[in-house]
Amino acid sequence: MRRGSEGSGEGEGLSSLRAFAHSSSLHGISHVFAYGAVSLRRVLWGGFFLGSLGLLLLVCAERVAYFLTYPHVTKLDEVAARNLTFPAITICNLNEFRFSKITRNDMYHVGELLALLNERYEISNPQLAEPHVLAALRDKANFKNFKAKPFSMAEFYNRTGHDLADMLLQCSFRGTGCTARNFTVIFTRLGKCYTFNPGGPGREVLTTLQGGSGNGLELMLNVQQEEYLPVWGDTDETSFEVGVKVQIHSQDEPPFIDQLGFGVAPGFQTFVSCQQQRLVYLPPPWGDCKATPIESDFFTNYSLTACRLDCETRYLAENCNCRMVHMPGNANVCTPEQYKECADPALDFLVTKDSEYCACRTPCAMVRYGKELSMVKIPSKASAKYLAKKFNKTEQYIADNVLVLDIFFEALNYEMIEQKKAYEVAGLLGDIGGQMGLFIGASLLTILEIFDYLYEVSPPWPPPARGSPAFPANPRHSPQSSHSLVTRPIPCRHPPSSSSPTAPCSGVSLP
Repeated sequence: MRRGSEGSGEGEGLSSLRAFAHSSSLHGISHVFAYGAVSLRRVLWGGFFLGSLGLLLLVCAERVAYFLTYPHVTKLDEVAARNLTFPAITICNLNEFRFSKITRNDMYHVGELLALLNERYEISNPQLAEPHVLAALRDKANFKNFKAKPFSMAEFYNRTGHDLADMLLQCSFRGTGCTARNFTVIFTRLGKCYTFNPGGPGREVLTTLQGGSGNGLELMLNVQQEEYLPVWGDTDETSFEVGVKVQIHSQDEPPFIDQLGFGVAPGFQTFVSCQQQRLVYLPPPWGDCKATPIESDFFTNYSLTACRLDCETRYLAENCNCRMVHMPGNANVCTPEQYKECADPALDFLVTKDSEYCACRTPCAMVRYGKELSMVKIPSKASAKYLAKKFNKTEQYIADNVLVLDIFFEALNYEMIEQKKAYEVAGLLGDIGGQMGLFIGASLLTILEIFDYLYEVSPPWPPPARGSPAFPANPRHSPQSSHSLVTRPIPCRHPPSSSSPTAPCSGVSLP
């Protein structure tokens, strides 16, 4: 009898599957497991069901693969504002050192670095100099009976750099006059520079309430060409150009003017119409921005320029054991020899070569300024005499040295450029749910039905150990197994004529 009950297990499993198929909300499965013999109709339904299931799995796999690419879209919006924070404006003269401020001691130490002297402390190219320049050079390079004094590159940069009080001829912000005291000294790779509206502790950040020319910063500058060093060699400390370099940046980032600044030439009035842009990027895996705080001993806010300056400072500390004047920190400032032999070449390598040493990531939130430049020539013939008289210069001097810079907002609005996730978990689940409904008519509850059925028909896991109450070691001596496995004959009622009234009924047993 036990053998017979085991043989019927396969039929019972099929019956339970048919019962599930007819009670499930899964479309088509009831036709596949219909009662009765196998027919062409059931085979066709089985093919249709498997084909739909295959298409569902294919589409779901494609949706999951697309989700794992972490796509994003960029949203661009223009937002009107009642007022806007005016940016920081950093200005550097393209000439780093004033010729009249260089002393004999300076020439002794930095003459070779500036390509004015050769290795024998002699004027390198006297034939290229104008007579008055050559006479001044010979006086500064006269080292007969000269005893060198201690020299500091930081002090040299500060003393010989152009003084804004001498350069600034006229200044106004939103129609109100300003002076050199409204600027803050800052050192960059272009030497001694000046920043307007730098912000920071104890400094009020200026705002503007209207766009257009006249509602920003307007400067008239004298570039002082008479102070430019004679250029007799291609060095990092001298310039072939004349004018100033300008960078428009936010108060949260230091200037990186040698790389990001734009030039303004004398003899022109340059109009700079700018628009604030606020950018929001996505962190990995959707994007590649840096969301963690900056790990720096010199800067508190992360920006591309802060990261770059920090990296360059550490690179020079590791390779040259010093820092340049414009670099942060308290390390020893490089000597002129270290500038020429190590610091300048190392910095040029980081700038010009495809070096991964200073690969800085974009911050996840940043502010930048889009610019449009236009220029007109100054002075006009009608104004040349007036300006020459006003500043006590010749007309030619005004044309060669004076420039006007006008920086303003184009309009009182800003651009919001924001990256957004193009495909999130909710979209993935919605797509998969829609495809399940289209191909097999399933829903989340249908999936739960399948799991419930599998739980009901699956054997217990882990299986009980032999000898446990659920699996006795010897079924014959188990009280429960004696009821389920041991059979006894059942007396049958026979006719009175039967000779064996108590003979057992064949094939019938009770537990």
